[in-house]
Amino acid sequence: MIVRDRPSGLRLFLIVRGSILRQIRGALCANILVAVAVTLSHGALFSQKITLTTIPFTLIGLPLAIFLGFRNTASYDRYWEARKLWGELLLRSRNLARQVLSLVEGEGPVRWGLGPADVRVRMVQRSLAFVQALKHQLRGTQDLKGEVQAWLQAAEWQDLARQPNKAAALMMKMGEDLQLCRREGRLDSVLTAQIDNTLSALTAAAASCERIKSSPLPFSYTLLLHRTAYLYCFLLPFGLVDSIGFMTPFVVAIVAYTFFGLDALGDEIEEPFGLLPNDLPLDAICRTIEIDLRTALGDPAPPAPLQPVDFCLM
Repeated sequence: MIVRDRPSGLRLFLIVRGSILRQIRGALCANILVAVAVTLSHGALFSQKITLTTIPFTLIGLPLAIFLGFRNTASYDRYWEARKLWGELLLRSRNLARQVLSLVEGEGPVRWGLGPADVRVRMVQRSLAFVQALKHQLRGTQDLKGEVQAWLQAAEWQDLARQPNKAAALMMKMGEDLQLCRREGRLDSVLTAQIDNTLSALTAAAASCERIKSSPLPFSYTLLLHRTAYLYCFLLPFGLVDSIGFMTPFVVAIVAYTFFGLDALGDEIEEPFGLLPNDLPLDAICRTIEIDLRTALGDPAPPAPLQPVDFCLM
């Protein structure tokens, strides 16, 4: 996610980091070169004059802009729903830690040094493993840094490594520990139901994220808009050269930047769990959850929040 102050004045036109320009610079430069060539040749191609008026571009441009806006709105809805779901995961993780640490009876107060041998610490640490496992599952990445394994016992990690859906498997383990607490008399039935509701909410948020991940916008719709935008921008110089002359490349550059940029931005935010600059900062959200839960467990030195690198927060 791009994190920086809103530019003003001349900086508005000079900023590259955080702009969609990097993703579209190849197509944009090619379009401008075509516009320059058309301007120099006065719209002739192989000695054959290509005669186009602005009428077809007016007829196509307005619907294209509307449909690009509609597609970007649909993509942003997916992005915003994903952000709300991870906000729900943050909230429910805090609630789970509070419920487990304050409602589950133990032999004494919870201390950071107790480790996973204490069921209360084990459940809180497993919730940290849960959000990390969900992050890697949604991004399709491997846990090369041991972000999941770090919060689990060796035997539990060995069992989890064989599971295709690690986040769901961790929730099953949470249910087993909750049942253990109920059987040992650490919880009554009312408090057990309350904690189970929190576990169900975490599972529901994870399943909703999986739904967004596995159900992209229809490819045919995206392909149609992509093709139309490119054809429109590359044919536009032939429709403008006779009316605006040497200004054709400048006008084409502005129109192409807008259409190519909207198209590329829609592609990015359509899949909000990726690693592109405009995707959700799942690493930062997971770090926030880790700080909150480790603080709740009494960790004297929780990690610092992640900071943007080159204005990009991952």
